[in-house]
Amino acid sequence: QVQLAESGGGLVQTGGSLRLSCAPSDRTFSRVYMGWFRQVPGKAREFVAAISWSGSTTILADSVKGRFTISRDSAENTVSLQMNSLKPEDTAVYYCNGVHQMSGTWVGTNSWGKGTLVTVSS
Repeated sequence: QVQLAESGGGLVQTGGSLRLSCAPSDRTFSRVYMGWFRQVPGKAREFVAAISWSGSTTILADSVKGRFTISRDSAENTVSLQMNSLKPEDTAVYYCNGVHQMSGTWVGTNSWGKGTLVTVSS
């Protein structure tokens, strides 16, 4: 339903920072609860962060709390993930999507895009 294009990935050293962004092709972007997920090939997709449509509520996975910040700009229809103090275990393809909870677990509301690759070297 809401098509998103992620950008901002790249190669950084441990302790470095990256800022990921995504923007929709659908005009309903500002009306959905947005989130970021990440996935390593061969492993399950992992929830990273979510933000309410108003931006007043943010949720971070324990693995990134204190290091990552999620934000959105409804006027520009973008959602961002600021990643600081990056670790090798943060290496993954990162995806953004509308999100909702199902049995206490965050899941993507829409189809998944291509994502953007983040590689953190040791």
